[in-house]
Amino acid sequence: MMLTVSLLLLGAVLLTLVLVDRPVRRLPLTPAVIYLAIGWMAGAALGAPSGVQLDALMPTLLIGTELAVLVSLFAVGVRLRVPPSLRSWRVALLMAGPGMVVCIVLGALFAAWLLGLPWDAALLLSAVLAPTDPVLASEVQIQSDADRDAVRLSLTAEGGLNDGTALPAVLLALGLLNLHDLGDGGLRWWLRDLAWPILGGVLLGMGIGWSIGHALRLRLERGDKLARDELLYVGAVLLAYGLARATATSTFMVVFACGATLLWPLRSEAVAEGTQALAQRLQSFGARIERLVEAGTVLAVGIALHSVPPSLATMVFALASALVVRPVSVLVVVWRGWMTRHQRRLVAWFGIRGIGTLFYLAFTLRNGVTGTLATELLRAGLATIAVSIVLHGVSATPLMVAYQRRRKPAPGARQGSGDPPL
Repeated sequence: MMLTVSLLLLGAVLLTLVLVDRPVRRLPLTPAVIYLAIGWMAGAALGAPSGVQLDALMPTLLIGTELAVLVSLFAVGVRLRVPPSLRSWRVALLMAGPGMVVCIVLGALFAAWLLGLPWDAALLLSAVLAPTDPVLASEVQIQSDADRDAVRLSLTAEGGLNDGTALPAVLLALGLLNLHDLGDGGLRWWLRDLAWPILGGVLLGMGIGWSIGHALRLRLERGDKLARDELLYVGAVLLAYGLARATATSTFMVVFACGATLLWPLRSEAVAEGTQALAQRLQSFGARIERLVEAGTVLAVGIALHSVPPSLATMVFALASALVVRPVSVLVVVWRGWMTRHQRRLVAWFGIRGIGTLFYLAFTLRNGVTGTLATELLRAGLATIAVSIVLHGVSATPLMVAYQRRRKPAPGARQGSGDPPL
């Protein structure tokens, strides 16, 4: 009965949002804030799953959230199309690498202090909350493949990378809780959970994307019009996912790298027209999937807040994660010479939590976390996502409008000429 009511609610909400799309777009907030409010009201009016029911749903939630992250990462990769150079990716790599380490350590300190969790459990919670969302941050991500704004590019690339780089930290915390084998002296973790899944995943994903791209280029050079782009999208995601599972690499890194490199071989002027048309179709299809993912997951978060209602300490922790942990972790690793002071502040502020955290919550609960710790992880995780959606959703439009006004070129200046690289 609950599933039937939920499906009816989701259908009614989606249809309503289509009918009132124009007034909603005029509001100074992101759609995710509206979805969250509707989900919360639906949970209050219709009831939410109990803790036992929520635990029974974990296998389904694990599959659903992983699929949502995968299709979203591929969409972000296709839209990104940033040249494969260290200079272009350095800010995103720093935020998804060293910046994530700082974020996890600082978050664990707050979790131990505010929530009274043991250090290993605090580390697990902080690792689960580490990845930023590649979908919910649509207001601050790149708007097209020609968008080369440093803030938008950094946030978009970071959201594509850190869903994969969070996995080793989650597995390390599970190992400290004796729920995962780290090997003698942690050697297994270093090799099989950190180095190979991440580095191997990037190389494998780039190889898959490059190969598909070359095959598409041969088709275009022969004058063939590429069609069935939906099948291309789904087929590339499934192929990348399957090869990642077969090689024990990170599925998230492989799929994102595949999407990011897919169109690189098609940059030749001889196939420019066909490439642009294909890119637009793939991006349009990806955007539609992202909207469905955003609506479904945020509605679910709103409803689930009634299943594990947050405590005062949890809300304080969620605020600390958004107001302290994220900004400090970015400002520590992103140097001043790479961005203006205003750009660094924006990038430090917009660390939106969402689908990646939902996946890792389901992942940890399916890997042996039970009882009070499971409840605390769910409570803190859902509260942090909700607080992040509200704070960032309300601030995204006014902050980005002010940012665009500040960077408006002087008369005679070339647009974007002063933008620093990623």
